[in-house]
Amino acid sequence: EVRLVESGGGMVQPGGSLRLSCATSGFIFSNYDMIWGRQAPGKDPEWVSGIYNNGARTYYTDSVKGRFAISRDNAKNTVYLQMNSLKPDDTAVYYCYVWIRGDHWGQGTQVTVSS
Repeated sequence: EVRLVESGGGMVQPGGSLRLSCATSGFIFSNYDMIWGRQAPGKDPEWVSGIYNNGARTYYTDSVKGRFAISRDNAKNTVYLQMNSLKPDDTAVYYCYVWIRGDHWGQGTQVTVSS
């Protein structure tokens, strides 16, 4: 069974930082690209960042470029999202995602950016 467990969310002031983690199990982590997505209140879900299975390439939605950094540790079956210079618009539930014969999402972790 594919399992994704996010952690690291919380409340921070604008300009602050958080590091999200997604611990995975139930599949060969190093074989799969991983994605972070988010859903803000009242808005559609959007993808935020992705990373190739071997970490060789990363990609970001325009609104987070230069502020967020995705990484992975294939030995720990974990993907990370370092979020810097956070803005109120980054407030959302953040999910990690993998496609393995279908969609798999974690339960999400809440990030709130507010003064």
